[in-house]
Amino acid sequence: MQRMNLLAIETSTELGSIALWREGELLRRACPIGVAHSETLLPLIRATLGEAGLRFADLNAIAFAAGPGSFTGLRVACGVAQGLAFAHDLPVIPVGTLEAMALSGAGQRVIVALDARMGEVYYAFYVGGVALAAVAVCDPAALPLPESTGWLACGNGLKAYPALRERLSACVYEWQPELMPDAGCVARLAAVRLAHGETVDAADAAPLYVRNKVAQTVAERLANGGKA
Repeated sequence: MQRMNLLAIETSTELGSIALWREGELLRRACPIGVAHSETLLPLIRATLGEAGLRFADLNAIAFAAGPGSFTGLRVACGVAQGLAFAHDLPVIPVGTLEAMALSGAGQRVIVALDARMGEVYYAFYVGGVALAAVAVCDPAALPLPESTGWLACGNGLKAYPALRERLSACVYEWQPELMPDAGCVARLAAVRLAHGETVDAADAAPLYVRNKVAQTVAERLANGGKA
């Protein structure tokens, strides 16, 4: 992994970022806040490559956070990764958003809860970095409880839904509600997969949406106290 270079893209939420894995060193840059990722990603990528003294020809792969997350953000990350991979004949490495968050949480047993909007959270449980089940989405009040204690819980779902924190209080010893998806951990996971040859062709890269519904209907928003 020390001799590999790769680019990682993370736009699962409004807090987008990119990272370069440059022969074992990590260079991370945040996307400008308040501007669409589709407008800022390519200029940021080019500037960061220049700062690192790299060209696209020096890259061995392009990674992206595949989801779950914002539908628009996931499509942007996947589309940019595919476009650059096609243009420069590079393989692609999709990385799960919650898997990267679990790595960032730095716990042995991690519960990740990312705000999915519409009164729901995306969630997954990881032990030693390995998911116990597929990422799922649910009402915070219905999130399954682990049978053991000593878990670290992270993600903005904890902040968005206080009842979720109360539900998990008996099994969690550390809380990281401020932790958000980040390209640095996407790059770290992707570097390991690249070393093992775990890549896909650009044409086969796809977002992981988890749910098919993008927004609530007017009736649903009104029922939840929102506006039409």
